[in-house]
Amino acid sequence: MKSISATEKRTKFNFRSLVLCLTLLTFTLSCGTIFGQADSNILSNSVVEQIDSSAVSQSVSTSISPTPLHGFSLNSFFRGAVGILSLLLIAFSFSENRKAINWKLVIKGLLLQIILALLVLKVPFAEYFFEAVSKFFVKIISFTNAGTAFLFESFETQKIENGLLNFAIQVLPTIVFFSALTSLLYYWGILQKFVVGFAWIMKRLMKLSGAESLAAAGNIFLGQTESPLLVRPYLNTMTKSELLCLMSGGMATIAGGVLAAYIGFLGGGDEIQQIFFAKHLLAASVMSAPAAVVAAKILVPETEAIDSTMNISKEKIGSNALEAISNGTTDGIRLAINVGAMLLVFIAFITMGNYILKDIIGEYSGLNELIQNATSFDGLTFEFIIGYAFAPVAWLMGVNSADMILVGQLLGEKTILNEFVAYVSLGEMKDLGVFAEQKSIIMATYILCGFANFSSIGIQIGGIGALAPERKGVLSKYGIKALIGGTLASLFTAVIVGVLL
Repeated sequence: MKSISATEKRTKFNFRSLVLCLTLLTFTLSCGTIFGQADSNILSNSVVEQIDSSAVSQSVSTSISPTPLHGFSLNSFFRGAVGILSLLLIAFSFSENRKAINWKLVIKGLLLQIILALLVLKVPFAEYFFEAVSKFFVKIISFTNAGTAFLFESFETQKIENGLLNFAIQVLPTIVFFSALTSLLYYWGILQKFVVGFAWIMKRLMKLSGAESLAAAGNIFLGQTESPLLVRPYLNTMTKSELLCLMSGGMATIAGGVLAAYIGFLGGGDEIQQIFFAKHLLAASVMSAPAAVVAAKILVPETEAIDSTMNISKEKIGSNALEAISNGTTDGIRLAINVGAMLLVFIAFITMGNYILKDIIGEYSGLNELIQNATSFDGLTFEFIIGYAFAPVAWLMGVNSADMILVGQLLGEKTILNEFVAYVSLGEMKDLGVFAEQKSIIMATYILCGFANFSSIGIQIGGIGALAPERKGVLSKYGIKALIGGTLASLFTAVIVGVLL
């Protein structure tokens, strides 16, 4: 028995070593490309430092127009194939039981993603449908403006003063309204109908259990702590693989309330841009559901008997419609305050970290000058470090070498901090015109579309654990795996969409 155990450990070590070696090799090749093109490519300075007016004006003066989309090509196909194989290899290396992986399910999940991507991007009637849904979504967002105007417009001018046209007034209220609307739709049973429809499709195509089908579909519409309510009766008896599927799905998708905020980050006040990004954000959330299942079923393959019944929880979130709206509003206020507070704190910490890195370490060690001469960054900063650390991953996903540090920076911000900070950065970068290709902006939109960050591990353990206290041990054990699964799911969607753009 000891020799078998040692062999398994060596095998696990060898697979992870292989992944590490491949990543280091890619990093070396990428760096050669990066430094070779440093003089010709215009990259982003610190997004946090762009808050300063001088930094903004400097970035704007060197902005470029991103290259338009070229569509499918052999080059994009091969880049996409490399990306998919790399992600599968990473998931395989972290698998708990490689021999038990159901490759048929994995292939079906990837094919389902490809079909969804083709429908959204290439099939006219499906593209029209998603655009119509996006317009409807943007229209609903505009209803928030009436409530915002009532609270903040001037009695004299009947308009919101310019000084109040900021993130707190224009974006955060949408979170509160969408939370209340989602709560009402859930109370009426409308959301459950959509969830059951998507769950039925996934159950039939991917042969999933009833519980994980409902959980995966629920994550498309609800947050990572609300979706488990749909499968509350199953939580105590779910297998380990099913629990990871639930957790990874929560990490890979977003909730309706924050979706509205992301549309505001990227679209600003331009309705056309809002509809454009709403379409891609909706597509990302739908595509990430099967992608999360694929990642979870590789990381922890199913080896136990499953329950194929699919009965959605009848639990209500209020005794009547008004109470449901009230409860949703209260939850939305908590979420909006939490989002605002997180952005305040994390941006402050980034600024403090950059002061230590650049103004102290970089200045006295001479690293600032070295970095300025070799790259387009203005010194040793948090953005420089995570940009180069995650650039190989971005390159493997098919991102242009001129933009891979920018996308790497965004992926690092999302994973280490959260997706709110990353989407704010993406909005700033887009407005300043620092991307070389429009494809990179869209791929970044898909990469960031999910709750996969370290703080979400605690949120899930606390949220799901409150519904099933006896499963907290399993939830804690699989926290990191859920983070990996959620991240891989978002990357799967970005790679597939990138091939078609």
